[in-house]
Amino acid sequence: MNYEITGHTGLTALLGSPVGHSISPQMHNEAFRQLGLDYVYLAFDVTPQHLKDAFAGLKAIGIKGFNLTMPLKTAILPLLDELTPAARLAEAVNTVFLRDGKYIGHTTDGVGYMRSVEYAGYHIPGRKMTLLGAGGAATAICVQAALDGVAAIDVFKRNNGSFAKADAFFRKLADETGCTVRLFDIGDTTQLRKSLSESVLLTNATNVGMAPDTDKSPLPDISLLHPGLVVSDIIYNPRKTLLMRQAKEAGCPAFNGLYMLLFQGAESFRCWTGQEMPVELIREKYFNS
Repeated sequence: MNYEITGHTGLTALLGSPVGHSISPQMHNEAFRQLGLDYVYLAFDVTPQHLKDAFAGLKAIGIKGFNLTMPLKTAILPLLDELTPAARLAEAVNTVFLRDGKYIGHTTDGVGYMRSVEYAGYHIPGRKMTLLGAGGAATAICVQAALDGVAAIDVFKRNNGSFAKADAFFRKLADETGCTVRLFDIGDTTQLRKSLSESVLLTNATNVGMAPDTDKSPLPDISLLHPGLVVSDIIYNPRKTLLMRQAKEAGCPAFNGLYMLLFQGAESFRCWTGQEMPVELIREKYFNS
């Protein structure tokens, strides 16, 4: 099918820093081409200090919508006209779409992640998971997991100046969803070992291990892993992080963030175009290597 940029082409984009490694432009542009939609998707390296100006410029030229990656998922919140219920609960946005002249913030990270867990062959509602990190992606995952019926979630983060705020967030989430959500210091290896022993899934939602720092792992000790624990890393560059290599050594099945990217992208695509992304075709072309 022919695919050309025209004078009517709608702009969609990815904002974040860094963005050069992202496969989102290939994925979305191929989906537009396959469906014959007059849209284009570009990637822009934008830091938090330039986000306000970048967003003002994009609004001025009538952008149809965009994705946000680290470190912009919370920085965008005060700039938007509205938030969807999921974004409001997660207090983070990875997708912005235009409706009736308003730019609305949404989060598809959690939906994408939970679909990726199912796609990998694991069913976790009614069970316990351990989550590393408390940033935008982590909170979106935690929110969706709680909404989807995961019984308990133990979250670990650094005990720094944002710890008390994060603790209040997870307590509120527990109250609103009925899921048992608890926050711990990631330096508490005794509690981390206990939580992992009770969990069926470990999810790294931090950027520890992302290129170029591929020699790092969010786990202080490989002995914390136990056979039968499923290990998930939302990082996909590199595709096999040090954590995933540790999981293999410990006899744990593991998968990375590629399918989370695929499924959250499919939800963003629907928000912008009103159509379903041809997921299987995109998976075959970009997610099988």
